[in-house]
Amino acid sequence: MSIAAPLVELDAAARAVVEQAIELLRGRRIAVLTGAGVSTDSGIPDYRGAGAPVRTPMTYSQFLSDEPYRKRYWAGSHLGWARFAAAGPNAGHRTLADLELGGIVSGVVTQNVDGLHVRAGSRRVVDLHGSMDRVTCLHCGQTFDRGAVAERIARLNPWLTDADATMNPDGDAEVADISRFSVPECSVCGGTLKPDIVFFGEFVPPVKFEEARGIVARSDALLVLGSSLVVNSGIRLVGQAAKKRIPTVIVNRGETKADSRAALKIDAGTTETLAALSEALLP
Repeated sequence: MSIAAPLVELDAAARAVVEQAIELLRGRRIAVLTGAGVSTDSGIPDYRGAGAPVRTPMTYSQFLSDEPYRKRYWAGSHLGWARFAAAGPNAGHRTLADLELGGIVSGVVTQNVDGLHVRAGSRRVVDLHGSMDRVTCLHCGQTFDRGAVAERIARLNPWLTDADATMNPDGDAEVADISRFSVPECSVCGGTLKPDIVFFGEFVPPVKFEEARGIVARSDALLVLGSSLVVNSGIRLVGQAAKKRIPTVIVNRGETKADSRAALKIDAGTTETLAALSEALLP
C-alpha cells in the first residue's frame, strides 16, 4: 500500500541514494533496527541529534543505591510517561507495519521504549531496551501496568503536574525540586518498583538479544533507521549482518558508528525515506 508521494520530500542527493537502496533491497526479506530518530515525528525528542539536550542519564546502580536518585527518576519519569502516553505512531511506524504485512520486513528490533511500533500494527517487535508501559517490583517480581502506577503517583504527588520539566527520549524529564516527591512502592510486598526498561549500566537481557539475532539471521538485509549506533547492542547486530554477508542500509541524520560498514548510508529523515522505499518495494 502506498503511504505518500515518495521522493518529493527528499533532496536530490538523498533521492539518488534511496534509488540505490531500492535496487539493493528489492526481493529481500529485511530485518529492521530502529532508534530514537524514528519517533521524532511523533513528538519524542532524539538523544543525540541536533538540538538534543545535554544530559547525564541515571545509572542502574544509582537507582538501586540511593532514595534521592529514585525520587529524581520517578518524578521525571512520571512526567515523561504522560508525554509518551499521549504520543501516537507516525507515518514511519505505520509504513513499517505495512511492510511487515506485505512480507517484506521480517521483524523490527527497536532501541526505543515508547511502544509505538506495536501500536502502529507491527507484529514481530523485539524491544531491546524494554517498554515504558510496564513496571516490575525488583523484590517479588510482580508486574504492573504503567497507567495504574501513574495514577498512584498522581495521588501521592498532586503538586507534580505544575512542575517545570524538560522531556528526554527515554521517557523521563528533569524536575528541579524532588524533595517533596513520594516514591511509589510495590502494592504486593512494599518493594522497589522499576519501569521495565534497561537503564544505563544494565545489560540487555540475553533472551531479548537472541530474539533480535534471530530476526537478522532469518533475513537477507538489515535496515537501520534513526540510530547513531552508539549503543553496543546495535553495533553487534550490524556485525552479525556483516558476518552473514547480508547488506546493511543505514538511514540517519548525521554520522553513525557503522557508516563505514554499511552498503549504503542515507542522510535523511526516516519517515520520508520509508515512504519512498515502501512505494517501490510493496506490490
